[in-house]
Order: sequence, then C-alpha cells, then structure tokens
Amino acid sequence: MAEQVKNNVVDWTTITNFVVDSFVGYGIPRQDAIICADVLLESDKRGIESHGVNRFKPIYLDRIKAGIQNPVTNITVLKETECTAVLDGGDGMGQVVGHKAMQMAIEKAKKYGMGGVAVQNSCHYGIAGYYATMATKMGCVGITGTNARPSIAPTFGVENMMGTNPLTFGLPTDEPYDFVLDCATSIVQRGKIEYYARIGKPTPEGQVIGRDGKYHTDSVAILTELNTGKAALCPLGGAGEELAGYKGYGYAAVVEILSAAFTGGPFMKQLSGIAEDGSKKKFHLGHFFFAIDTEHFMGECTFRKTAGDICRALRASEKAPGAERIYTAGEKEFEVRCARRAGVPINAAVQKELVAVRDELGLKQYTFPWEA
Repeated sequence: MAEQVKNNVVDWTTITNFVVDSFVGYGIPRQDAIICADVLLESDKRGIESHGVNRFKPIYLDRIKAGIQNPVTNITVLKETECTAVLDGGDGMGQVVGHKAMQMAIEKAKKYGMGGVAVQNSCHYGIAGYYATMATKMGCVGITGTNARPSIAPTFGVENMMGTNPLTFGLPTDEPYDFVLDCATSIVQRGKIEYYARIGKPTPEGQVIGRDGKYHTDSVAILTELNTGKAALCPLGGAGEELAGYKGYGYAAVVEILSAAFTGGPFMKQLSGIAEDGSKKKFHLGHFFFAIDTEHFMGECTFRKTAGDICRALRASEKAPGAERIYTAGEKEFEVRCARRAGVPINAAVQKELVAVRDELGLKQYTFPWEA
C-alpha cells in the first residue's frame, strides 16, 4: 500500500511543467498558462481536490476542445474609475481574467484605500481563495465571488436555479497563514461530486435533492441529473428551514446578484452552457473582486495582530468532549500544504487522463511515477 501511494504522487515541478505545457499545447499563451497552472495546483496544495488536477481535463481542456472556452484571453476594459473597473473576459481563461482583475483591485486599494473590479463574459476561475490570498499577501482584505452554471435550489424549491456561488474572504493575520474562508454557498459543490464519482463514492444523503423532493446519493447519476434539471444541490443548511437553509440560499442569491448586476451580465439559467437546441455554448460567467487596504485604516500591523489574536483565542477556547482541536479558516489548508511538500497525489481516474493528454500532445519528456 505504501508503495502504491508513493507511485501516485507527482512532484510539484513535474506536474507544474506538465500542466503548463499541456495548456500551451491547447493554444494558451505560455504566460497565461503559467497563471492557469498556478491557480489549478494551488487548489491541490491546499487539499481542495475538487478544483485541482481532477478538473484539469474535463473543465478546461475539454471545454477548449469543444469550442466553448477561448484559449487566448482577450480582456477589454469596459469602464474604469479611480476605484472601480468593469472588464470583459472575452470567454477566455477565468484564471487569467481573475488574476488581472484582483491585481487591478489591489493596485487601486493601495492608492485609494479600496478597489473593486467586476468581470463579465468569463469562465470557471478555479478556487476563489487564490484571489483572496493575492490580496492578503499585499496587506489587503480580499473579497471575491462568482456565479456559475445553475446547481442550487432555493429554500422550499427543487429546481436548480443558482450556481454554487462562493462568497470568499481573505483577511491578513500575523500567523504563518492568513484567514481565508473559501466555500460554496451549497452544502457540496459539483467538483466534490465529480470527485466522488471518480473514486466510486456516493454523495452523502441530504446534499442533493431531486424533483421528487427526495435526496439523491448516486454520484454518477447526480452529475447527469444536475445537467438535465432532475436534481439540485441543497443550499448551506439544507433543503428546508430546520437548519437555516435560507441563509445559504440568501448568500447564494447575493453572489448571483453581484456577479451579474455589477456588469449587466447573464445570470442563473442563462449560465447553463446549453443552447436551446441542446448543443454546448459558452458560459459567460461573472465575477467580482474587492480589495481593502488595511494601511488606510489603523495600519497593516494592527490589523494582522488583531486578526491573529482573534484566531488564536478561538482555537484556544473550550473544546467539545472528544474533540482534539479547534481550527480557524486557512489552518487546515496550511497543514495540507506542509504535508504535501513531496507533490500531489493523483487518483487512478486522473492518472489515465494525464497519460491521455500527454500522448495526445506528444509530450514524451514526461514519465509519471505509476508508469515506472
């Protein structure tokens, strides 16, 4: 078993170079490919398998091949003021658009205290926490969100209406890691169900509801049912009001509105990626990015120490019987990063995909551990 696990791990240099070269092979300019790979693999470094190499081929390469995502990202500035901007992502790589947008927001925040950038006509931009962390590294509070193809049903509903719509915050601290809260407004996100399907695991009951009002657990079937409208993800808190599912529903709606209303872009069912004739079409997603410079308030050092003191106090509070420890946001991801210094673990299904991409592009310089 130990040898099998060892053979499943690809060192970071190899997987990074492979992903970059593969993106380039699909027509993405190298500098853009480096950004895309950085966002993609940052997910794996944090232990978020749902958005890492598991989605490399199906979400990015396959969409480029299908013609519903452009490999070359032509960004247009539609409107700009001292503190704000609206960008058109040209249906290019969401990571490239997201990186540009947050960088603009940070630059504006450093000069004016706050910066906000909204994006229309983009694609899946990877983990939202990447962009929030861009801000915290510069001493700023980072906030971002994105809409997505419809997945979540509203409270008391069974129809998938909104995307998984993360509302993500990054707060600088004086600890080795910043406080980064990056989570969907549904109990589970599509990427996690895709991961369950790959490893043959059912989706836990209570996370997905069918048109019949019953919970669905067959991960492979759920992926089809989400696309056909026969199932929907439950918002945070669940399908009804007993566990305050209306809170997750409400936050999902906030992200949906901000992602579309700031840009006048499409929303909800318009983001399905499916044309009226049933063919695939471009998604035209919307994102928003805000940066708030802590130096413009009581100073970065004060902010970092106060945020760190709060996190330390939370972790030091009384634990529930049987609980070993209390965490704060960003802590588990930091520990995974430390544990994965050797590289990224690749499951059997993704191994086959990586080999297929390598062979398709003729990247003969790469030999993976499981082939030894």
